Amino acid sequence: MITAEKEIARIKALNRYEILDTPEDGSFDKVTALASKIFSVPIAIISLVDVDRIWFKSHYGLEARQIGKDPGLCASAILSDEIYLVEDAKNDPRCLANPLVAGDFGLQFYAAAPLKTSDGYNIGTFCILDKRQRYINSDQQAMLKSMADIIMDEIEIRLAARNVMKNALVRIHELETENSLLKEKIA
Repeated sequence: MITAEKEIARIKALNRYEILDTPEDGSFDKVTALASKIFSVPIAIISLVDVDRIWFKSHYGLEARQIGKDPGLCASAILSDEIYLVEDAKNDPRCLANPLVAGDFGLQFYAAAPLKTSDGYNIGTFCILDKRQRYINSDQQAMLKSMADIIMDEIEIRLAARNVMKNALVRIHELETENSLLKEKIA
């Protein structure tokens, strides 16, 4: 179980990436489409678990952009660093009350690898879903984990690039201010 303090720190880590509610992204969309083909599943998602919702940065085979956090499979999946695997949802006590399983959607299979930040917070998942029962072997689980790691690497790279740009803009402003002060002294 996650403590309130750890959840606050996790949400702070998520917000640091400034990725929530950003436009669709071709790079991430290519990864979810590829995962659908590789794993032969109709749905692949890059999810980010926010305070009260699960927002989809990319969603292949599903129209929804977000769902409520509770009871969310992605919200459960981020509690572990391991693959979260539900191969037969109708007989898995962890998800019998989940509306995606019990409702009209009829979810039967869910496999997710957490998106782990460089400082150790699971901010979301890379997951594959199906409306029929499935099984994946250890090699496929390792591939899912590797794909999640690649996604997180991309998110980290984008954060680093934004930080470099922000620092450059601050330095330019500082130099302009110094230049203006120097001109005033000379004049």
